[in-house]
Amino acid sequence: MAVNFATLPRRAFFALAAAPAILAAPGTNARIEELTHSFEDFLYRAPYKFGGKEVDRVTVLNVRCRLAAQSGKTAEGAASMPLGNIWSFPATDLPYDTTLSAMKLLADRIGAITLGYREYSHPLDINHTLEPEYLRAAADVTRALGLPVAVPKLCTIVTASPFDAALHDAFGKLHNVNAFAASGKDFVRHDLAHYLNAEFTGEYLDRYVARKTVARVRMYHSVGASDPLSAADPHQPIGDGLPETLEDWIPYSGVTAIKIKLNGADLIADSDRVAEIDRVTTRAQAKRNFTSWIYSLDFNEHCPNAAHVLEFTRRLEENAPDAFARVQYIEQPTARDLSRDRANTMFEVAKLRPVVIDESLTDLEALLLSREMGYTGVALKACKGQSQTLLMAAAAQKYKMFRCVQDLTCPGAALVHSVGIAAHIPGTSALEANAREYVPSASKGWEKRYPGIFNVRDGYLATTGLSGPGLGTS
Repeated sequence: MAVNFATLPRRAFFALAAAPAILAAPGTNARIEELTHSFEDFLYRAPYKFGGKEVDRVTVLNVRCRLAAQSGKTAEGAASMPLGNIWSFPATDLPYDTTLSAMKLLADRIGAITLGYREYSHPLDINHTLEPEYLRAAADVTRALGLPVAVPKLCTIVTASPFDAALHDAFGKLHNVNAFAASGKDFVRHDLAHYLNAEFTGEYLDRYVARKTVARVRMYHSVGASDPLSAADPHQPIGDGLPETLEDWIPYSGVTAIKIKLNGADLIADSDRVAEIDRVTTRAQAKRNFTSWIYSLDFNEHCPNAAHVLEFTRRLEENAPDAFARVQYIEQPTARDLSRDRANTMFEVAKLRPVVIDESLTDLEALLLSREMGYTGVALKACKGQSQTLLMAAAAQKYKMFRCVQDLTCPGAALVHSVGIAAHIPGTSALEANAREYVPSASKGWEKRYPGIFNVRDGYLATTGLSGPGLGTS
């Protein structure tokens, strides 16, 4: 019987288009039986300023799913992710509520598209097949809401990320293995060349992912551009029992690494800010007889060019040499669209410290372009999806790039997911974890299951419990 694909509903189209894959699918593959999502809103205990904007609230997207094996066995999974619209959809002429509404509508459409995929597959293949549909849905949302700016690819990836992670969580539980271990050749039909390029022919993710977690991951404490550093700095008291200044946070959490948010446009003000942070930190660390802390510098794309970054580093090294010596890496100093200014390369900056892409990293093509332009590091993020994170982690290792795991002010399940990434990707330097500073209310209850993640006192996130089935996010 001939089939008119033009008249088929989208779900039926997916089922027919992917049908040949059923014959080739190994017995480990699974099918989506149930998929639901919901939203939760939280207010920050204090504003977080980065990229020239202050954020004081977050909407978390929660996803639950149930997968079924061909044998009939089922398992449930769950995941969460903040809808970081300020970061992933930075449209200066659109209000916060407008970009948030776009992400919520997009989440609804991504949920429907994902549930409509009816084949037995691995989560990697589900995401690989559906991402083009997600991007088309983003274009539909742009038109439906009459937005003057298109929903960016990064925003689409962030919105889709908890759906993808929930599938990985359920898939691991279905097979009673850790989700990271369930992404190798024993479970995945294709080699990495199918998802990346021919350089990965014959390779699988088990070559790039550790089956067992490291015992602990160094934690980066974040200092926002407007955060008070000491009691001498003017600030509105919060009075909730948690530290309110950097000087108080250092002994409270045993801070050993500090991520510094900078404005980018004013190199003098930025270098002075780093120098002052170093003075306050040195004083606080001396009281606990600690000497080996480090910094990372995040400009959130606001430097005009690489020459500006070089001048900043020159000034910092001249005026605060101890602070400069402690810098581990520099993150995304200039605009995320690298293709618009190919001459703005980071080769000279990278001679001083690793230069890491974050906002720019949306696929392998972006990673390869960044390498051509002198970037030497990659920021891995749970908010870009478990599938993409695993693939970019493999590419970063293949190309010998510096690796770190970054935050999206991830609370609860999102932070557990982030720690799992840092714990399973070999060579990861450290993990930023700032939800405990700005929105601890969104993690309520999680400290009972993972005290070593949510009650940090020695500067490190303990990975106890993250080697079990799934991602640990249910």
